This record gives sequence, C-alpha cells and structure tokens, in this order.
Amino acid sequence: MRNEYAADQGLSESEFAPDWHTQFARWFADAVAYPLPEPNAMVVGTADAEGRPSGRTVLLKGYDPEGFVFYTNHDSRKGTELTANPWASLVFPWFPMQRQVVITGRVAQVGRAETEAYFASRPRGSQLGAWASTQSRVVPDRAALDAAYRAAAERFATVEPIPAPPHWGGFRVLPETVEFWQGRASRLHDRLRFRRTDGGVWVTERLAP
Repeated sequence: MRNEYAADQGLSESEFAPDWHTQFARWFADAVAYPLPEPNAMVVGTADAEGRPSGRTVLLKGYDPEGFVFYTNHDSRKGTELTANPWASLVFPWFPMQRQVVITGRVAQVGRAETEAYFASRPRGSQLGAWASTQSRVVPDRAALDAAYRAAAERFATVEPIPAPPHWGGFRVLPETVEFWQGRASRLHDRLRFRRTDGGVWVTERLAP
C-alpha cells in the first residue's frame, strides 16, 4: 500500500521559525485548525534499564520552551521505565496533513504543585479513574476494575477537590532534537531539525529523507 504525497507543499529553511517551540506552535495551530480529531495525541517511546523499548499513545497536556508535558501513573510501565532510564522520544503523527514532529530528549518529573493544579482541572470521572486503576498491572477481569472505580467513588464521595494520587504525576520531555517532517513527492520528504549541541546552542539542519 502506498500513497503519493503532494507535490505542491514543502518546508524550506526560509520559512522555518528561529526556534523549535515557535515552529511547533505554528504546526500545532495548523493541526488544530485542520481539524485533526486529537492533534495533541503523541506516541511516547521509552526503554527500560536494559534498553528494551516500548511505545504507546498519550495526550500532550502542555508545552513551552522547556519542553513537552504529559501525565501518567508513575507505577505504570512508562513511568517505571522513565524512572530507570530518563530518556524518551515523542512522535506527533499528523498523517492527514502529511506531517510529523519527532522529539528526543531527557525526561524530568513535573513538580508536585504543577501536577496538583493539572489534576484539579480533570473531569471528576478521570480523577476517580486515576485512583482506581493500577495502570499496566494485570487485573482479573473488567468487573474488578469497575469495582475499584466504585470503591474510589465511595471513598471520595464527600471530598472536593479530589487530590492527585501520590503515585500519579507529570513528566516533562526536555528536547535535545526536534524534527519537523513534511511529506513530499517521490519520497523526497523535507526533514528540518533543531538540535541542541553539547554547548547548549541550538542549530538547525536538514536531514536526507
């Protein structure tokens, strides 16, 4: 199966933003306006202490010049892998727009105050789900998960606001590379990348498709 990419679109150095977060803001706004169903969906790649990789799709919950933030159970597979090996990759697969953004970088936990503020903004059902789910662990059946949710609902029936679980919080990916990929005809895609050097200076470079 193969689809040819459009010949009349591209990404040139002359239209590239001076920094990665400005360029990402432009493309993210394009993805929202397109509209894509969940433009903030991204694939997070992690690896355990032995280097065995895993990936999954999560939702971006914030970005700024420091990096990209998402939230999860710290005891989940990705949480334990990021604790053991604090590096990650992110991929925004904006296929209908023939675009991708690929990020690699170190990972740091989000501060507790920032986690609590975000958790308070979540729907109550999602807050209860965070307490009920032992994410990535084996459960006997769906009934056990539903029972855990009911137990959490009873536990916090009179509690407002519901606090964030101690094992739940955010991770911030601190980028070292941010690549912007634009599909082109004949598989000669445009790949422009921001890369932070060992001296902390950001450079831009074009990669062969």
